[in-house]
Amino acid sequence: MHSLEGVTRPDQYRALGLSTFAFTVCFAVWTIFSIIGVKIKGELGLSDTEFGLLVATPVLTGSVSRIFLGVWTEQFGGRIMFPLQMLITSVAVWLLTSVHTYEIFLLAALGLGLAGGSFIVGVAYVSQWFEKERQGTALGIFGAGNVGAAVTNFAAPFLVVALGWEGTARVYAIVLAATAVLFYLLSKDDPAQAARRRTGARPVSAAEQLAPLKNIQVWRFATYYFFVFGGFVALASFLPRYYVGAYGLELTTAGVFAGLYSLPGSVFRALGGWMSDKWGARAVMYLTFFVSLLCLFVMSYPQTSYTVAGIHGPITFHMGTSVTLFVALTVVLGFVMSLGKAAVYKHIPVYYPHHVGAVGGLVGMIGGLGGFFLPIGFGILLDLTGVWTAPYMLMFVLVAVSTIWMHVAIRRMEKRRHPALGEEVFLSDVPEKPVAKPGAQSAPAAKGERLRPAE
Repeated sequence: MHSLEGVTRPDQYRALGLSTFAFTVCFAVWTIFSIIGVKIKGELGLSDTEFGLLVATPVLTGSVSRIFLGVWTEQFGGRIMFPLQMLITSVAVWLLTSVHTYEIFLLAALGLGLAGGSFIVGVAYVSQWFEKERQGTALGIFGAGNVGAAVTNFAAPFLVVALGWEGTARVYAIVLAATAVLFYLLSKDDPAQAARRRTGARPVSAAEQLAPLKNIQVWRFATYYFFVFGGFVALASFLPRYYVGAYGLELTTAGVFAGLYSLPGSVFRALGGWMSDKWGARAVMYLTFFVSLLCLFVMSYPQTSYTVAGIHGPITFHMGTSVTLFVALTVVLGFVMSLGKAAVYKHIPVYYPHHVGAVGGLVGMIGGLGGFFLPIGFGILLDLTGVWTAPYMLMFVLVAVSTIWMHVAIRRMEKRRHPALGEEVFLSDVPEKPVAKPGAQSAPAAKGERLRPAE
């Protein structure tokens, strides 16, 4: 880890505040199709599968771009990459208003999706400003920029009513471009970039940055993020459509109810970071998965009527989830998913302090791909089954598989013989040892240290 000598608390708060604000704006742009897509669906007469693909396309770009943006941020710094990414995205959002066919909408959505790549740029930038003991909390606060999805769910429906979906897109493009300019003017080079400029050291090569991706552990973290982040993006985009179709609500009401899911799914990420610093990311992940399984089980139950032959004639029973209960369940689900998002990213700067961009980019990419494939899966399930709750059944299966894999991997790690001490220990009882800097020799673990499992 680079030295933080000379870095003041105001410097840290400036970097964290600017990055969180910029990420909030980017995330609001990234999820704009969850609202304007409903209008576009009606204008173009799209099927649920086509609508799911349209909503998911920006997520594809935002996901795949993360691994490249992460590497470039490590090389050139967040002060350069963040504004550049926002300016390019703002142009794509503005051009969206001149599109009239479904195929071109998909192409425009690819450009808009760069907004999602802002996450790894911010993670790589913010993590350089904070000590290891405070990185979980800092990254949790930054990740609360997911609240941008709630901003879109709450505000965009009213903008659409007042300005139309084209006017809404123009407003978003202007705000994004202005944010890019403000970020560049007000931010500073992170300590790693500043030190590199002073010493004339060369940036770490892309090959060195990508070296840790061969570890299975990295891919396991990515799988968790497929649900806690990818599932969050998918539901934030799908819920307005679900409320309109399943409960017959107006778009403005549906947007507000979807925002009630997105809001706790965003702002409590800071709490998740603090909990991960205090009690460990593993405990937070167990909490996330168990509560999610319970919520999704109830949400998956379709509206059902039973008729039995009674003594005095047929007796009909109706079972289903009321809109009030459903909204309450989404609030709880969003809350625990926000904790899980922070818990996943707590690991990365600790295990891989010199590879945050590449490792965090891969984890973010896989998580974002969940936000791409899940809406498409939702649309296909709706078209094939005709059951409104089928998407939540898919989510339940995903969480169940993730929970089982995590538990099996943890038990295998806990039973593994500690190579330095020559005895079996519970690895959860000793601190983690991060991966060495590229080219550096790894010192043997001292008693009480945890070696990073090779898995």
